[in-house]
Amino acid sequence: MPYPLDLNSSPCSASRPRRWRHTLAALGLSALLAACAGLAPSGGPGVAPDPSAVIAPNANLLVQGIPPIPASLAAQVDKYTDFRGHGFVTWHPTKPEMIVSHRAPGSSVNHLFRLTRPMGPLEALTEGPEPVSSAHYEPKEGRFLIYPRATGGNEVSQLYRLDLPSRQSTLLTNPDERHAFETWFSKSGRFLFSSVPLDRTARGGTRTTVSTVLRTMDPMDPSSVKTLAELPGTGWNAGTLSKDEKTLTINRYISANESQVWLMDVETGQRRQVLPEPGSNIRGVHAATRFLPDGSGLLVATDRFGEFRELATFDFKTGQLQRITAHIPWDVAGASMSYDGKLLAASVNVDGKDEPRFFDPARNWAERSYKGLPEGSVGSMRFHKKQPLAAFGVNGAKGPGQVYTLDAATGKVTQWTKAHAHPDVEVASFTEQQIIRWKSFDGRTISGLISRPPAKFTGKRPVLINIHGGPEAQAKVGFLARNQYYVQELGITLIQPNVRGSTGYGKTFVALDNGRLREDSVKDIGALLDWIAQQPDLDASRVLVTGGSYGGYMSLAVATHYADRIAGNIDVVGISHFVTFLETTESYRRDLRRVEYGDERDPAMREFLHNISPLTNAHKIRKPMFVVQGKNDPRVPWTEAEQIVAKARANGTPVWYLRAENEGHGFARKENADFQFYATILFMRETILK
Repeated sequence: MPYPLDLNSSPCSASRPRRWRHTLAALGLSALLAACAGLAPSGGPGVAPDPSAVIAPNANLLVQGIPPIPASLAAQVDKYTDFRGHGFVTWHPTKPEMIVSHRAPGSSVNHLFRLTRPMGPLEALTEGPEPVSSAHYEPKEGRFLIYPRATGGNEVSQLYRLDLPSRQSTLLTNPDERHAFETWFSKSGRFLFSSVPLDRTARGGTRTTVSTVLRTMDPMDPSSVKTLAELPGTGWNAGTLSKDEKTLTINRYISANESQVWLMDVETGQRRQVLPEPGSNIRGVHAATRFLPDGSGLLVATDRFGEFRELATFDFKTGQLQRITAHIPWDVAGASMSYDGKLLAASVNVDGKDEPRFFDPARNWAERSYKGLPEGSVGSMRFHKKQPLAAFGVNGAKGPGQVYTLDAATGKVTQWTKAHAHPDVEVASFTEQQIIRWKSFDGRTISGLISRPPAKFTGKRPVLINIHGGPEAQAKVGFLARNQYYVQELGITLIQPNVRGSTGYGKTFVALDNGRLREDSVKDIGALLDWIAQQPDLDASRVLVTGGSYGGYMSLAVATHYADRIAGNIDVVGISHFVTFLETTESYRRDLRRVEYGDERDPAMREFLHNISPLTNAHKIRKPMFVVQGKNDPRVPWTEAEQIVAKARANGTPVWYLRAENEGHGFARKENADFQFYATILFMRETILK
C-alpha cells in the first residue's frame, strides 16, 4: 500500500505539537480547543458542541481547495483511526525473546519494542518523530541492535547502533548516501551494508550512472569501514553467508520477471554468476534464499520451469536444480529454513491469500502439516537460531496484524501479541473480502477483491475502486483498517482490482502492461466499470476511483479515459507524466523503472510516454479530483502532483490538494493520515454519497 492504513489518531492526541493548539487558538476555534483540554465548550456544561467547529490542519500540511473539516466528523470516525497491530522484526540470538514493531498509544509512528514472553508487556526500545520498523541483533549475545531510520519520508536510510542498556543511538553511516543493512559476519563481529549515492550530491542534481557499494564495518568503530566491492547499477541485494563465512550470495534484481544469483568471495570481492547459467539464453526469476545446511548448494526461488515461482535446490557440483514445490500452482512468496536444517517453511500466495506450507528435507522435501494455525493470511516464518520456534504474522479481515509462534518440534501454536481496536468497533463483524472476476477487452480474465456493506444498506450501493501500486504488486486478503469505515458505516462497496501487470498470477500476466502495453491495464478498469453496471446491487453512476503510487497514475488515467463513467478520482503520490517522472525520480531507481515503463531517452518511446500521460490529457478530466502528496517523496517527486493540480485547475476541474511537508511516498504520521482520512470522507460526500 502507498500509505499505512492503521496509523491514525484523534485530533486531541497528546502527540499533537504545541503549535497545533496555538493554531487553534489563533483561528478562534475555542470549542475544539476546549474539547481537547477535556472541557465543555464555552456554552457551559451539558451544551452540545459547536457544530461550526472545524479541524485545523497541522503546520506541516498544505491544504488547497479542501472545505473545512467539521470537528463533528472527526468525532464520528475516530474509532476507526486507532487500529494498532504488531509486526515481527527479529529474534534475540540466544533467548526466546523477540522484537516487534508497533505504534504505542498517543504515538504518531511505529517504533521497536522488546517482548520477552507471549502476551507480555512491551518494552520500548526506540522513540522519536521518525518511524523505525526493522532491526538486527548483534549475533552472538544480543548486546545491541543495528537499525535503519530515514527522515521525513525521504527514504535516505541511515544505520544506527542502539545500545540496549542505555537506549542511546549512534549514527554509523554517511548521511550523503542511502544505506541498507545486509548481513552479519559473526566470527569477526563486523557487518555488511550496501550504499548508493543520492542525486542531491550530484552535479546538476542527477546522475547518469549509479553504482552499489558493499562495505563492512565494526559497529563499535564507525571509522573502520572497508569497501568490499563496487557493483554496477542498482538492484543488488546481499543474501546469506556460507558456514565458513568465505562466500556470500548476492541477488541481482533486473525486473519483476528477471533476476540473477551471484556468489562473491568475501576476501577478494570477486563475484561470479551461477543462475541463470552464464552463456545460456535462460531468463527468468532466480533468487537465492540461503546456503543448504551441508554447504552443497543453495535453496533458491525460480520461475524458470513455468508461470509461477517455486522453490528448488541448486547443487554446486552438478549445476542441477531439484524442484521442491512443482506441485503448487501458485507463487511462493517467501521461504525460511530452520537453522538445524530439519524444516522448510514457505508462504504461498494462493489467489491473493498467503498460506503456509511446510517441507521435510529428510523425506525428499515431502510436505508436513501443522494443526491449529490461526485464520487469515500467514506471512513468512522466521526461525530462532537456538530453539525450534518460528515466528510469523497473521493478517485478516477481523483485526490488525498479530504475531504468533509455531514450535516445530511439538506443533504448538502460541499467540504473542494482541492487536488494539477501539472498544466501540466490532471487528468481528467486519466484511470478509471475496474474489470477483470479469472479462477484459481482449477476453482475458481479470480478478479482484470485493468488500460489500452490511445488509442494513439497501438499494444500489456506491462503489470505491482502490487500485494498488507497483505495478508489480497485488491486492491481497487482509485487514482493511480505515477502509472498513467506508464499507461498514457509509455503505460503500470496495473493489480492489488486480489488473494486468499485477503479481501473483504468473510471469506472463505480470508482463502484460510493460512498455507500449501500458494502457491495456487501464482498459481492465474500463471492463470493470462494465461489470459494475451489470450488478444489481451496485450503482454505476456513483463510482469513485482511487489509488496510490502507480495506482495514483491509474486513477488519473481512468479519469482521462472514462470521465463520463466515474464521479471523481483520488490520486495519492501518483505519476502524472512518465517522462518527467523518469527524469526526476531518484537515480538509483531510474533504470529499474525504465524496464517497466520504457526508456524516455529513446525518442519514439518518449513520444509514446508523453502521449499517454495523464498530464497531456488533463483536459479530459472533468470530474472532481483529490490529489495527495508528500513533499519528500524520492520515488514519485512532489512535482508530479503539482503539475497535474495546476493543469486540471486551469481547465476548470474542481481540485482538492493536500501536501505534507514531512512525508514521502505516502503519509506515515498519524496526524497527517487522520487529516487525509477526514478529507477523503468529505470528498466521498461530495461525489458518491449525495
